[in-house]
Amino acid sequence: MAALGAAMVLSVPQPAWAHGVGGTSESVAGFVGLGFNHMLLGWDHLLFVAGVVLIAGRIKRAATMMSIFALGHSITLFVASVAGWHVNATLVDVVIALSVVFVGVVGLIGRPKSWTWFALAVGGFGLVHGLGLSTRLQALGLPEDGVIPRVLAFNLGVELGQLFAVTLIYAAGVALTRYVTWSRLPRAGHIAVIAGGVLAVALLPFTSADEPAQAVGSNCQTRERTETYPAGGGHVNVDFSEPGQEPPLKSFGHVIGDGYVIVHYPPALPADQLIQLRAFVTDPASGRVVGAAQEQPEVLKAVNAYTTLTCTAFDMRALGTFVDGWFADPRSKPAE
Repeated sequence: MAALGAAMVLSVPQPAWAHGVGGTSESVAGFVGLGFNHMLLGWDHLLFVAGVVLIAGRIKRAATMMSIFALGHSITLFVASVAGWHVNATLVDVVIALSVVFVGVVGLIGRPKSWTWFALAVGGFGLVHGLGLSTRLQALGLPEDGVIPRVLAFNLGVELGQLFAVTLIYAAGVALTRYVTWSRLPRAGHIAVIAGGVLAVALLPFTSADEPAQAVGSNCQTRERTETYPAGGGHVNVDFSEPGQEPPLKSFGHVIGDGYVIVHYPPALPADQLIQLRAFVTDPASGRVVGAAQEQPEVLKAVNAYTTLTCTAFDMRALGTFVDGWFADPRSKPAE
């Protein structure tokens, strides 16, 4: 079963290799879909599910184990989101990848004689997963007056996706065993799960943006987005807010989900640089770009739905490269 599950999840198209939470939604119901998609597009999670299903051997026991995992990540997802806690999401990805290796190794050793310790381990992995999930969910921009219903809706979507995955993987495994009588198939499945976990760890430097990556020049770097904006606003009234004007943060929380790039600059930016930046932001050729002043140590900061560019010196070339790169990314296209 896990061998088939590993083959299924590793053959998913490239966008599913991103472990983050993609997309956005203005409605509470839309967060159910975000959670469902996150679960089914997280191939390391699917490998974990496949490994647990293979170890459990029975659908009832597999459902029990995954319910414990769900309880763990539901607790930390809710608490961390409401409290506004943030963790290093990449470290969480490492733990999830190692959890895949863990279930594979346990399967090779043999089914536990007592399921208590295994259930505790699964629950522990769930707690860690929930912390990382909360960090990435908050990065989407949760409205101050609607955090709880959206978190609950997102969690519901994750649970529905997990239930669907458990059922599909188990059914595929049963179908496979009817046609393949190879006695070492379960062992091969455990090895496939271990290989998938090792692969997930190996790919983290390429799929994670937590570590800064050089942009253009020595003054600018890119990283995973950690900035959040309050939701509840509409589209921005002006593309460029002048120094001294209140930045339309709620509108930014709305348009960032539509693929906009938000540029921030310090209020004391020199006049000549302010002219260049204003011209770039308001130029229709730049695309969906808006800007506003804010107190910050960076001379320039540009934010899209997934990544942030920070510059310690004024560098319009780096900003242009960042903006062009984002609009060349399929994820920048607004939902129709």
